[in-house]
Amino acid sequence: MKRICGGLLAAVLLAAPVFPQDPASGDARQRRRAARDLARQGPEAIPRLAAMLKDPDLEVRIEAVKSLVEIDTPRSLDPLIEALQDNDPEIQIRATDGLVNFYLPGYVRTGLTASLRRTGSRLMSRFTDTNDQVIDPYVEVRPEVIQALGKLVRGGSSMESRANAARAIGILRGQAAVPDLLEGVRSKDSQLMYECLIALQKIRDQSAGPKVGFLVRDLDKKVQIAAIETAGLLYNREALPDLREVLRSTRDRDVRRAALTALAMLPDPENAPLLRQYLSDRDAGLRGAAAEGLGRLKDRSDLPALEKAFEDERDASARLSLAFALVLHGQLSTSELAPLRYLIDNLNSARRSGQAQPLLIELARDAQVRQALHPAVRTGTKDEKIGLAWVLARSGGPEDVEVLEALTRDADLTVASEALRAVRTLKARIE
Repeated sequence: MKRICGGLLAAVLLAAPVFPQDPASGDARQRRRAARDLARQGPEAIPRLAAMLKDPDLEVRIEAVKSLVEIDTPRSLDPLIEALQDNDPEIQIRATDGLVNFYLPGYVRTGLTASLRRTGSRLMSRFTDTNDQVIDPYVEVRPEVIQALGKLVRGGSSMESRANAARAIGILRGQAAVPDLLEGVRSKDSQLMYECLIALQKIRDQSAGPKVGFLVRDLDKKVQIAAIETAGLLYNREALPDLREVLRSTRDRDVRRAALTALAMLPDPENAPLLRQYLSDRDAGLRGAAAEGLGRLKDRSDLPALEKAFEDERDASARLSLAFALVLHGQLSTSELAPLRYLIDNLNSARRSGQAQPLLIELARDAQVRQALHPAVRTGTKDEKIGLAWVLARSGGPEDVEVLEALTRDADLTVASEALRAVRTLKARIE
């Protein structure tokens, strides 16, 4: 009898309608569950989730932001921008990563959100060392997003949320927020300063260079190296005396490498003696930086030394730098042992393609170099085609559109897809 009654009761419960949790419930736990459940309803739930961003219960607001990020549609942007004004750092961080995720899908799985942990009232997070993500140039970001993130850099409720906003601005190429990043650079927090410097590197506004030059002598090694790199990337010639002094006085190998690399990016005849001195240094990183600097100076008297060094060099990274220098000196052949061929070949290397491609991007600013690369774009390996497509995307001219459009019809679907992105990037640059 008991079994029969139990079975009837279970049947009644299973047949009973299941009502969603009430967002307006007086019970905070029910409102939290409601915020989680609303994510499954998609864009139609956004107005109700937006209203829950004003809930007095912190956990309700957090769940509402999570659901908005999960829905991830254009209609999510306004409430996420509003969430940046919350005084809780977790909400600011989650809303920031959600905004980036809309323009760079999948970002929330790798951004600061992925490491967030709350222990009581304490928020734990960890920035990843990798900070090389950036949206494609043809992706347009709403001005309100950049404005809100810039405001967060200046006045977020925690240093972590401010630094995370700076990272987001760099990924989104937020040019309008450069003044906010320069304000963040003057904070006393190393992580915020570092993230602002990396963001400025990605945006590449050269006018910002002299305004952060004072940091090349910073006591924090991570900040100092980022500032030195920024001086080179933003072509800050005002930093030349400080860079030479840092190179002369530092005992740190990493700082020395960064300083010489930055000097190499700022062609100046006064650098020539230093560069020639380091061309035969025991440190392969310093040899490579010296070679790149001598290549950019284009002094023909250095050509014999560069050719000999290229033939004798055993370190692959330094040899790439020497190949770069020789191409700058006009060696455009793509025959088997030629320097330009060596650069192209290294696009096939998982370890060295990250060095070879930026060097090729710089070289390809010269139309003659691009012309020399066209045959490899048509007939190269899969990795060569993809790598060179992005070289032309970032440095090409109108004459390169046809070459990339032909690559969009490649038999390899991955090559064709990357070529299509490259075409869109190139057209966004030149039109």
